[in-house]
Amino acid sequence: MPYRNVLLLALCQAIGTSGAAIVVLLSGIAGAGIAPSPNLATLPISLGVVSTALASIPAALLMRRIGRQAGFILSALVAGLGAALSALAIVQASFVLLCVGIFLIGQNAAFGLQYRFAAAESVPPQFSGRAISLVLVGGILAGYLGPQIATLSQAWLPVLYAGSFAAAAGLYILAGLLLAFYRNTAIQETEVAGSGRPLSEIARQPNYQVAVLAGVASYGLMSFIMTATPLHMHGSGYHLGDTAFVIQSHIIAMYLPSLVTGFLIEKLGTLRIVLAGAVLMVGSNLAALLSVQLPGYWTALVLLGLGWNLLFVGGTVMLTKAYRPEERFKAQAGNDFSIFAVQALSSFSAGALLHTAGWSGINLLSIAVLALLLVMLLSRRKLLAA
Repeated sequence: MPYRNVLLLALCQAIGTSGAAIVVLLSGIAGAGIAPSPNLATLPISLGVVSTALASIPAALLMRRIGRQAGFILSALVAGLGAALSALAIVQASFVLLCVGIFLIGQNAAFGLQYRFAAAESVPPQFSGRAISLVLVGGILAGYLGPQIATLSQAWLPVLYAGSFAAAAGLYILAGLLLAFYRNTAIQETEVAGSGRPLSEIARQPNYQVAVLAGVASYGLMSFIMTATPLHMHGSGYHLGDTAFVIQSHIIAMYLPSLVTGFLIEKLGTLRIVLAGAVLMVGSNLAALLSVQLPGYWTALVLLGLGWNLLFVGGTVMLTKAYRPEERFKAQAGNDFSIFAVQALSSFSAGALLHTAGWSGINLLSIAVLALLLVMLLSRRKLLAA
């Protein structure tokens, strides 16, 4: 049945994203307890983002060579090893081992990004949108499962939070086992002759510039605030259950709009959706500045998730208008490298900036970046209107 692959991928998306949610929720907190300096608390999760960036292109090349099933299974098992090492690192209070473990987990996100393409390949072309939407539902489910699993398993092992990473290891191994039932599909690829324009010429186009800035802002600022939030809430005396609830709501808000974002772009245009995403993210920062009570954190992170979705999806659609078919790989690679490089920098700097500039400082910095994006969008609206 063609939809067996889709259902398996949706389930594995839920499992993999649940593991990632545990990492986001606890890496900074665990790192802060064993790091040699408070400024290094978010280094493990930053290395995870670097791992995702480094694996993004090799993931596609590897699966082209050995098939999607083998690539997906290998990635899940490596992530399971990384989560197990992370649990051991917490037990032994080894910051270096924690960094290694999170780095090994990070590559799984690059492979997980391929799930939606694998789902589209598994069904007739007219049903590809339905297949992709079903896989995204897995991310919505993970928003609930990940933080719940992290909270329930935190005391499984003698050292607090080690049990949560052990549970994450089990999740990744489970995903690897389920993927054994996935079946590779034979698709016919059409090669496009020629390499097109150089990337430097493509990058001079307004659509490309704004698309990259939208992607960088959405991922960079989302990672910036989401990494800092558990640390700030933990330092403010909130229990892990409260932090888990906030992160859980944020992840659901990130994925839920994906079911309608494409429809909204068709009806309202790409520019309006990108603008709406930027405004929602500004609203997130304002909510964070106005209240450091639990409802304030919740409002800020939900708005952050909604804004991320509109800004990132809108920017991706805008990107596709900036290159010709034969230029797609170089254009996408340039965009993705920019996004992941900034995301790694933002997640790493979140701990240091929270320690030095405080919660207000990181939110004001985010507003400044978003203001730049809004000015750029409005000044070029005639060129970007779609």
